[in-house]
Amino acid sequence: MPEFSDEAEVAREAKRKTRVDLLARRRTLPGPTRAAAAGRVQAELVTLVRRLRPHRMTAYVPVGSEPGGADLPEVLRAALPADAELLLPVLRDDLDLDWAAYTGPDALVAAGRGIREPVGPRLGVDAVARAELVVVPALAVDLRGRRLGRGGGSYDRALARVPTTALTVVPLHDGELVETLPAEAHDLPVRAVVTPADGVRTLDDGPGRAHGVAPHTSAGLTRGE
Repeated sequence: MPEFSDEAEVAREAKRKTRVDLLARRRTLPGPTRAAAAGRVQAELVTLVRRLRPHRMTAYVPVGSEPGGADLPEVLRAALPADAELLLPVLRDDLDLDWAAYTGPDALVAAGRGIREPVGPRLGVDAVARAELVVVPALAVDLRGRRLGRGGGSYDRALARVPTTALTVVPLHDGELVETLPAEAHDLPVRAVVTPADGVRTLDDGPGRAHGVAPHTSAGLTRGE
C-alpha cells in the first residue's frame, strides 16, 4: 500500500481522537459560560459585519454546545445592510451543502443531525461562491487556519467554492484555537477565528493566504479588502 495512504489513515485516526476530546470538553462547559461566550462571539461578529458590509454572507444555526448561540443568524441579519443576503446551509443527501436565504426564526425547520435549516428556495451549492463573508463551524482551528469539523466533509466541499477574496471566520470557545491540528490534503484553511476572550484574529495559512487582512485583529478591516 502506498505510503501516502498510511499517512492519510494516521491523520484520520488523529482527527477522530481529537474530535472526541474536543466534543467532550464542550459538553463540560456550564450553561452560564456558554451563554456568556455566545454573547461575546456575537458582539465581535456584529462589529465585523458592520465594518465589512457584505452584500452576501453565509452563517449557520449553532446547536448544542456550539459557540455563537442559537440566535446567531438573527443577530447577524440585524447587523447587515438592508439590501444584503444572509444564507444558511441546507444539508443534502450526499452531505454537500445547498444554501437558502434566512428570513427569520419562524422560517427555520428541524432537519437531520440536529440542524435547523431555512425553508426558502434552494439556491444551489455554488451560492457560497458569491459570498463576501463566510462564517464556518468547527471544533477547533490551528494557527495555520486548518479547521477540524465533525467529520462529514460538508464544509470541506463548501470551502472549495469560496473565493479567495472572501473572509472565512470560525466561531470558537476559548482554548479551541490551537498550535496545530492533524490535517489531510483536502483540508482547506480558514482565514480567521473569533473567540470570546480575544475577538477576531486572522491566521497565517501560508502562501495561499488572500491579501489585505490585518493579522490578529478585526480592527482596520474594510469592505472589499
